[in-house]
Amino acid sequence: MGQKKTKKKKITKKLLHKYRLVILNEDTFEERLSFKLTRLNVFVVLSLSTIFLIAGTTIFIAFTPLREYIPGYSSSALKKSATDLHYKVDSLQQVLHENEQFYASIKQVLEGDISTTNINKDSIIAATKFEASQVDLSPTRADSILREKVDKEDKYNLFDSATSEVNFVLFPPASGEISEPYNANDKHFAVDIIVAKNSPIKATADGRVIFAEWTTQTGYVIIVEHSYGLISVYKHNASLTKDQGDLVKAGEVIATAGNSGEFTTGPHLHFELWSDGYPINPINFIDFKP
Repeated sequence: MGQKKTKKKKITKKLLHKYRLVILNEDTFEERLSFKLTRLNVFVVLSLSTIFLIAGTTIFIAFTPLREYIPGYSSSALKKSATDLHYKVDSLQQVLHENEQFYASIKQVLEGDISTTNINKDSIIAATKFEASQVDLSPTRADSILREKVDKEDKYNLFDSATSEVNFVLFPPASGEISEPYNANDKHFAVDIIVAKNSPIKATADGRVIFAEWTTQTGYVIIVEHSYGLISVYKHNASLTKDQGDLVKAGEVIATAGNSGEFTTGPHLHFELWSDGYPINPINFIDFKP
């Protein structure tokens, strides 16, 4: 027991033993600064300094933008930005897919890789009559009162759509002799009109340009979308005067005739008409005679 007490006294004496730290001028040995220290004081000061340094560094990193540079740490702003970018990328992928489908359908129109569909009118009429016979179409009293009321309020608008569709006239894009007529069996869904080079090619009706580009096989091509599901196609042009997205009027010049593309034998206009995705014979609706 005595030895243990002696050791504790020695340790306590060492910790509390006073030392003097003196800073001297090397040339004159003049005392400039001095401190009285003990081993315990030095240990306490170093411990407190270490604790404060660690705490200050932790607080500085936790409440400043420096925390974003620590691996594995992410901020709420960074998460929000990543989420927004994810949604934008998903939307762009969807738009890109729709554009690819649109250009694929336009490519089929340009290449004529669409077959005509034969519709049995008799079967459609019979099916319509059968469906109509299964439904009681006799008007009720409430229906008759409503019809009479609407007829009085909007007397002339009931037939606006039918009148406008009847008055929808197609303008000849060019005048000339037809070198090759419409032939669905040979997949020639167009009429080839002989025209002079650089003569104006006009829009057959009001509409919007949905395609205006150069193609290897058919040269300069312009496609116009009209009302009532109608699309007109003009191929082998020398140049185009309209761009995709432009609005055009019936009879407005949209291109100049030429002899561009691989599938051509001379200056002419390759003109196609499509109604609701099906080719139709332009001669049935337009007079191309000069």
